[in-house]
Amino acid sequence: MSFTNVHGSLDEINREFRNIEERREILIKNTRDMVMLCSKSIIALHNNEMDNACIKISQAKIMLDKFKEYAKTDLQKYIAVAEQEFVEAYVLKSIVEESSLPSKTELNVSGSGYLTGLLDCIGELKRMVYDRMRAGEAEDATKLFAIMQDLYSIVYPFAVYDNLIPGLRRKLDVSKMLIEDIRALITEETRRAIIIKAVNNLQKEFFK
Repeated sequence: MSFTNVHGSLDEINREFRNIEERREILIKNTRDMVMLCSKSIIALHNNEMDNACIKISQAKIMLDKFKEYAKTDLQKYIAVAEQEFVEAYVLKSIVEESSLPSKTELNVSGSGYLTGLLDCIGELKRMVYDRMRAGEAEDATKLFAIMQDLYSIVYPFAVYDNLIPGLRRKLDVSKMLIEDIRALITEETRRAIIIKAVNNLQKEFFK
């Protein structure tokens, strides 16, 4: 009995799995650097360092495009975190620049990476709202809050695909809580502003 065909098949399978393992190792080691790059770009955006943020996001884009070549169709899960971090950073940059939000095609990411990245951006917007409120920029804070609500509203219908997009339901729940926290904050600040204005008006009337 000849095992020639079997040995030939086993050699082919071995080459296939070695290739997968090599690509997997490359993704595991290098996507961490990209995630860190995106995190640093987000910090730069919070610090109003736009040039620095744009440079890091551009570098992350180049890295992600390369990783997608390694991931192909069989290792997509190994770039999932990198994709959503990139989407989060890029969308936040667009919001800060008051430009149009990027499409999935423009960012060259998967559908799940796009959706989860949009939701992650809500958390960063919450930080910006607090910063604006502390700076006395209530109008800007209100605009950012509206964007938070819009992002949640447009992604929420995809909750039905939670079984296909790992973590989507949890991110939606977290986003909802963040939005309610900011709603309470803005409501409180609005009431406080109304009271202060009423008191000031009374004082003006009293000391006429």
